[in-house]
Amino acid sequence: MTADRLIAGRYRLTDPIGTGAMGVVWRGTDVRLRRTVAVKQLILAPGLTRSAALEAKLRAMREGRIAARLHHPNAITVFDVAEEDGQPWLVMEYMNAPSLAAKLSGKRTLAPTEVAKIGAQAAGALAAAHDAGIMHRDVKPANLLVGDDGTVKITDFGISRAVGDVTVTATGFLAGTPAYLAPEVARGENPEPASDVFALGSTLYAAVEGQPPFGEGDNPLAVLHAVARGEIAEPKEAGALGPVLMRLLAPTIDARPSMHEAKQALEAVAEGRVPTLGPPPPTKAMPAPGGDSATTVLPQPAADAANATAATTVVPTAALTDPGVAESVSVQPPIPPSGSGTLPAGTGAVPSRNRAVLLGAGAFVAVLVVVGLVALLVKGNDGDSGTAAAPGPSSSVPALAGPPPATGDTGPVPQQPQEPAPSTEPAPTSSPGASTSPTPTPTPTPSSAPPTSSAPPAPTTVTATPFGPPTPDKVAQFVQGYYGMLPGNTAGAWSQLTPSYQVQTGGGYNEYARWWGTVRSVSVGRVTPNGDNRAVVALTYVMKTGETRSENRWIQVTADNGRMLISGSGT
Repeated sequence: MTADRLIAGRYRLTDPIGTGAMGVVWRGTDVRLRRTVAVKQLILAPGLTRSAALEAKLRAMREGRIAARLHHPNAITVFDVAEEDGQPWLVMEYMNAPSLAAKLSGKRTLAPTEVAKIGAQAAGALAAAHDAGIMHRDVKPANLLVGDDGTVKITDFGISRAVGDVTVTATGFLAGTPAYLAPEVARGENPEPASDVFALGSTLYAAVEGQPPFGEGDNPLAVLHAVARGEIAEPKEAGALGPVLMRLLAPTIDARPSMHEAKQALEAVAEGRVPTLGPPPPTKAMPAPGGDSATTVLPQPAADAANATAATTVVPTAALTDPGVAESVSVQPPIPPSGSGTLPAGTGAVPSRNRAVLLGAGAFVAVLVVVGLVALLVKGNDGDSGTAAAPGPSSSVPALAGPPPATGDTGPVPQQPQEPAPSTEPAPTSSPGASTSPTPTPTPTPSSAPPTSSAPPAPTTVTATPFGPPTPDKVAQFVQGYYGMLPGNTAGAWSQLTPSYQVQTGGGYNEYARWWGTVRSVSVGRVTPNGDNRAVVALTYVMKTGETRSENRWIQVTADNGRMLISGSGT
């Protein structure tokens, strides 16, 4: 992709201003109306079949059109949806402002009142979206733009769903960070407006505490497990904002306020008033399967009646069939002691023996569902043994994990570089903390870990779709996807190197990840096929020190049991 390109015959690209897990954002010019716009190329999730890719493209364009219906002073407006080179593009309002993620980089925090002002504006836009039947689905610091005058605008409505970001896709690929997801979404349930409320709470929590409620380690799968559990430590630096955050972060949907209520509470904190959020509703009790009343308590057996009270045990049942009422519970007495014989008849229309059988079956199915979910999340490709520990810090730069030292040349990258002599340096990758990012092609996981001194976190890929033998087009697409994962998803990128190539990094995964921790963003320029299994890519790195480096790197790809893996690279 190069500057000065005309998209849809109307939008001229000037320079890239951000990349992320979903695509690349360019500053551009609407040549017809002569105004500056932001143009986002949406790159679909990796590993999709032809029909699935077509469906995802149409869904992305449909979500863009839906987002274009929203007009609010605190929301980035979508002007147009276009298709170019088979990929969807969004043309949006341009706001020359950093994201909240940029303001929070380096574990920086903001004052609670400032965070409340930011949150109130974002909540206003989200409330208007909910009123229009639009859910955001990916509220996070990277999607909040904060102007110098304090104006906040939220962007990327519905786009995460359109391209499969922050979800386990049909091929098992986990894209993006799940650190700001609501627990019900992490468990695979359908998002609701309350899911946006939780995500906003997570975003504001990170702004005052320096990290989101569940952390944001290098292993997205481990974070996903923590989110699904929904256990949150109360914020220590939030002051008057703390109680509001804990209501927004309630683990159950019914216990969270609406977005309108959240806006009012955040405005109160920002203005120094006491927020007036009512108490969460009590837990509902629903009848047991086959019961005829809201709560049926089966009495203790006669043999125990003299020594036992009518204690009850809450057993979730509705969650097995309807995620929308996951809080519904039925009440069942303790199991009678052995030898007590059959249970006496209950008060409901169904005999107590049948009721006990149904409840027992429901509990058994619940166990199977939980076990299956955990197995799906933890299990990688055949041969994976589980989740490895997250990498620790390292003090040295891996000699083979990044670009060569800067030479002072940060100008444009040549588009047709000469191929240098082969090198054993693993290909660096890209993905700044922006809200968007190119989605890779399939993300295969090597069948065995390299014999290094440190193991990466469990790969974010669960399964890989066979990709067939490399071809120039497939290699170019694969390379785009590989660089689109970094520096945010080092574990996923590491899994796209062959085991033998991983060994050549010298310091193992820890050094690989540590070096990428020094990179703020990478811009991917032209990808030029060079044979059936090789491509040359123009890269521009922006280091966290502010330094800019450019290079042309060749990438060699090999097919491993139908999967594409990087087997070599050099400059």
